[in-house]
Order: sequence, then C-alpha cells, then structure tokens
Amino acid sequence: MAAIRRNLYRLQRVYSSAAAIESTTGGVKDYEDYRRSLYGDITHKALLVDAVGTLLVPSQPMAQIYRQIGEKYGVEYSEAEILNRYRRAYEQPWGRSRLRYVNDGRPFWQYIVQSSTGCSDSQYFEELYNYYTTNKAWHLCDPDAEVVFEALRKAGVKVAVVSNFDTRLRPLLQALNCEHWFDAVAVSAEVAAEKPNPTIFIKACELLGVKPEDAVHVGDDRRNDLWGARDAGCDAWLWGSDVHSFKEVAQRVGVRV
Repeated sequence: MAAIRRNLYRLQRVYSSAAAIESTTGGVKDYEDYRRSLYGDITHKALLVDAVGTLLVPSQPMAQIYRQIGEKYGVEYSEAEILNRYRRAYEQPWGRSRLRYVNDGRPFWQYIVQSSTGCSDSQYFEELYNYYTTNKAWHLCDPDAEVVFEALRKAGVKVAVVSNFDTRLRPLLQALNCEHWFDAVAVSAEVAAEKPNPTIFIKACELLGVKPEDAVHVGDDRRNDLWGARDAGCDAWLWGSDVHSFKEVAQRVGVRV
C-alpha cells in the first residue's frame, strides 16, 4: 500500500505541474504546446473514454421506459414521479457493498427499479434489465466515433473504455458493434473500483501498457471523470465543455482525422 501511495503522489505531482503551467501561460493552446514540447506531435499515448454520457446515451428517457414496460405489470407512477424516486434511490448509500455494481449488478438494480416504480414483480425487473443490454436501448453519442478511434489507433494511440457499469457493458458494446474499436475495457464491476477511485484509471492504463501521465481521459462527469482521472495522474478533458466531439479529442491529441 505504501508503494501505491508513493506512486499516486508522484503521478499527482506530474499532473499538478502540468495544470499549473496551463493556468499560468494562457490556456489550452499553451498547455498543448507544453505537452508537445515534452512528448512530440502526439501528446498522449492513450485515450480513455467514459461510457454512459460520453460514448453512448440511452435512446429514450429512463423514466419513459420504466413506465412503458411497467404498465403491464401495474406500475402507476407518472414519468416525473419515477424520475424523482429514481434520483432519490440512486443517491442513497448502497449498504450491501462498497460497490454499486458487483458482477451483473442485479441486487443494486432490483433495489433501484423497485424504489423507482413501487413494483417488485420479478418478470418486470427481468424485462427491464434485459432491455438495457440491447442496441435498442442505447445509441452512440458521436456518429464519427468509429472513424476517429480508427485514426487514433493507426497513429499509435491506444483506446480504452473506463466505466462505472456492471458486466452487461461488454455484451452491450458487442450489440452496438463497437467492441472492436477498443484495445481494452475497464469495467468497475470487474476491477472492483468505481470512479472517481483512481484505481480504475490506473488499471485501464495497465491494460494498455502505458503510464497514467501518458493517458488522457474524456468523460462527462466532473467528479467521476475529471477529478478521478487527475487523481490517478492522467490528463482529463470534460466532455461537453473541454471537448464536444471525438474529432476535437483527436485534434487535441495531435491526430488528423
């Protein structure tokens, strides 16, 4: 543990130094120039990508699906009520484990579904749970993602998904026909660490064979993605703020698409 703490401290110092240079020299362009002065034209050896909210999003609002599927099982709450109850349940500490997503995540999601809808019917839960493993339930955020990831990998930049998810993520990526875009997938249910815990980012870098300071993570959650990745020693960009498309990500890394 002492060795891990020393490593994390060293990585945090690397990131802090870079962040300080960015803040004192005038912003993004200066920081990119700084990295190129250290690493060459391609500023990062690896790209880590968040799944939900960055790589992919639900095709329909969650509360709408919970309500539509639940009607035949007696669910009477409105979509607004389901959404409010879902948020309250999701924000509560999960006492069964230090992780929400353990293996297939069924106990956690059973709690969420029952709390959100008031329905404990096992058939309802199974239909809802299985729906979210299909390509009908999700779509890719960026239609250019495949082209960009292919260009990055051809340029020598390794790509991985880093996600707080249960073991359905891999079959979901297969259903969306995008699992072959990635050199590695780090799923919290498999790694036994959830973002913002730096362990999951460090594990992703180990799977790719790169040092955390050589990787940049892109995600839509400031706490889980930005702060978590930086605590691990990675660079990090906030999706929807720092970058708005994967083409923009590639451009900042130094790869033409």
